[in-house]
Amino acid sequence: MTPVSVRGQVRVPYSNCCEGRFFVATIQNGELKMKIRKVIIVGLFAFGGGMLRYLVNSSWGALGILGCNLIGSFLLALLTYTVIERKLVADWLSLGLGTGLIGALTTFSTFAATTIQLWQSHPLAAGLYFIVSSSGGLVMALLGAWLGRRLGRN
Repeated sequence: MTPVSVRGQVRVPYSNCCEGRFFVATIQNGELKMKIRKVIIVGLFAFGGGMLRYLVNSSWGALGILGCNLIGSFLLALLTYTVIERKLVADWLSLGLGTGLIGALTTFSTFAATTIQLWQSHPLAAGLYFIVSSSGGLVMALLGAWLGRRLGRN
């Protein structure tokens, strides 16, 4: 089932059993190319964020992940209120930095896995890690948003 381009629309066959009928994809060719570019940009930036998280985690373990999550919460809020909202950089760079780099640096799955791993050997430390990560992330995001708004006024 090969997609067919007809007047700028991508048409894909339903299946072999539908007598050659096509449905029209909602994405036009130009939009599809733009979405692919965005996926590549996010992937490239995410590679950097993921590698940074890996290096920090391999050096400092659970404390490194905690640091990544807290710093990432601060940086994403700061970036949002100083750069992204004011459109000071290109959309592709905002997407790459926010969703790619910081999104890969801070990850809920690593936070959850680290909490479970701690819980198995040190339940009190796991509880403390959970509370500090959750409340600390919120506090850091609020601090980043506050600072970003202040810097944005100047």
